[in-house]
Amino acid sequence: MNEVLKALKERRSIRKFKADMPSRELLDQIVEAGLYAPSGMGRQSSMILVITEKPLRDRLSEMNRQIKGLPEGTDPFYGAPAVLLVLANKSVPTYVYDGSLTMGNMLNAAHALGLGGIWIHRGKEEIASEEMQALLKQQGVEGEWEGIGNCCVGYIDGEIPAPVPRKEGRVRYL
Repeated sequence: MNEVLKALKERRSIRKFKADMPSRELLDQIVEAGLYAPSGMGRQSSMILVITEKPLRDRLSEMNRQIKGLPEGTDPFYGAPAVLLVLANKSVPTYVYDGSLTMGNMLNAAHALGLGGIWIHRGKEEIASEEMQALLKQQGVEGEWEGIGNCCVGYIDGEIPAPVPRKEGRVRYL
């Protein structure tokens, strides 16, 4: 089987990560895959915030926990040491789709590189917060941006989950 198709079929959402940070080289490759995702009319409306500093990663995790209303002490990022927060420029009509494709490419790239990943929602609410707006301003980011999601990545702690059987009847040839 083609290696790309094999990786696409074998990728799973990982819910337990080791604390070890992936190398900058691996993270850069994942980010590059995200930057090469398709986008509406080639506008490339998404942006990726690579969060590897533990205090900021932990603050973002706590913010995410509070937004979802999870019990105190819960890590919605499942211990992943790196968070690739995808934003998309709201002035582009296809921004949600563009950001979603960026997320998908990065999740598939993480798997292909021997890492695990998971898409964690609530990026929209995170980016709308005063704290994250201040961070964007500090980074020189201007314009209207919406958080699409958190691509949490790291080394898998345990086994890759087995695939869920595919539902029947989801394809129609016309």
